[in-house]
Order: sequence, then C-alpha cells, then structure tokens
Amino acid sequence: MIINQELVKRIKEYFNLNIYETKVWLALLSKGVVSAGESAELSGVPRSRTYDVLESLAKRGFAIVKIGKPVKYIAVEPKTVLEKMKTNTLHNAQEKVKLLNNLKETKEYKELDNLHKTGISPVKLEELSGHIKGRSNILSKVKELLNNSEKEVSICTTLEDFEDKSRVLLPVIQKLNERGIKMKLALSGEEDRFKRLNGKYGLKAKNTKNKGRFYITDKKEVLFMISQEHSEEEVGVWLNSNYFANAFSGMFDVHLKR
Repeated sequence: MIINQELVKRIKEYFNLNIYETKVWLALLSKGVVSAGESAELSGVPRSRTYDVLESLAKRGFAIVKIGKPVKYIAVEPKTVLEKMKTNTLHNAQEKVKLLNNLKETKEYKELDNLHKTGISPVKLEELSGHIKGRSNILSKVKELLNNSEKEVSICTTLEDFEDKSRVLLPVIQKLNERGIKMKLALSGEEDRFKRLNGKYGLKAKNTKNKGRFYITDKKEVLFMISQEHSEEEVGVWLNSNYFANAFSGMFDVHLKR
C-alpha cells in the first residue's frame, strides 16, 4: 500500500498519534480488518512493532480487537474516533479548569501570591511594562486588565479585530456593565457592519476612523498593538504608567468628541 506522506503528517498532527500509529491506522482503515502481519505489510511498519501499535490504537479507541484466532483488529470509523476525541478533550478541559479553580485555596498558591506581592513592591512603576507576543497571551492580558478595572475602560480597535476577540470581550464587557464600570468603545470599519454589530450585541460603540488598537483601564494601564492586524504573530506593548495612560486617555477622549 502506497501511503501519501503528506496525509500521514497531517493525520499524525490532527489525531495526536506517533508516526507508526498513523501508518498502521491508515492501513487498518484501508482494509477494515487486519492481523499484525497484514498491518506490517500494508503500512511498512516493522512487524515487531505492529503488535504494540495495534494494542495502543485499540486502547485509544481507534481499533477494536476481533474475537477469535489469530488476533485481528477492526477499524473504527473516523467519525466515531473524532467524536470520542472531542468528548475526551472536553472532559479533560473541564477537569483542568476545576483543578485551576481550586488552586487558589491551596497553600502553594498563597505562597506564590505572597512571593509576587513582596517581590513587586520595591519595583519602580516604569519597570512594570513589557511586550506581549501571541494572540492567546494578548487575549489573556486584555481579560486581566478589563476584569481588574475599577472605574473606566477605553477600547479602540477595528470591527474585524473586535469580532475576532468577541468570544472573550463580550462576556467581560457585560460584567463591566453590571459592575457599573464606565465604558468607552470605538470601532473602525464599514458603517453598515458597525451598526449591525451594535444592534446585535446591544453595544454603544462609536464609529471611528482611528485604525489604532488599544485598551486603557482606569487611566493607569495601557495595552496597545504594534503589529499589523492580520500579522502571523500579534504583538502588543503593555505600560503601567499613570502619566502615559492619563495622557493617552485624554487624547482618545478628544478624538471621540470630534
């Protein structure tokens, strides 16, 4: 059996398999039922390894052990495998979230928090700044800034960027509104899309021609993007500076009043 190496590479990544498991599973799918010897012949995997590989696939739900002698394995259809993987991933994620939620009550977490607070106190404000790389890291920082705000939040970004981050932004904005936090939201983009977005999510955003993307909280902290909107790796700069944040917020307010 001739196996497309590009297919092997992609299946390996998608289904979190090693190279031997991928080749044997593809061979198994191509025939439906195979013995260890047949899978070795079809996949090109050494026969001495196919026994372990087939057992591993069976344990993970990619194959079923057929009753009888010699031992053979039945292929599980990809749809079933995919659904099982989704269920397992969701279960593992829920368990991880539960573990992380309970972490705050542990002695170890309290020691970490105390270590951070005692270590950060002598640090100068101008030293509490840095650049953040990667979409997930930036989203995490945005969520942290907004959740920690006490009085007001200013957000300026594009319609596309807002919609892309809406899964994180919308729930946080709702909580801020419930807490009575003053919200200033400006979005750049097409007028029609802007009106639909406001109506769809009940927002009071203003349309702006400013293409900048930034977040200001309590006129104390600023996070602004320095990479192009659709760049491969998003990069932002975070500044914890009352002076800069207050000045930047003032310029933003003037822009909104135009």
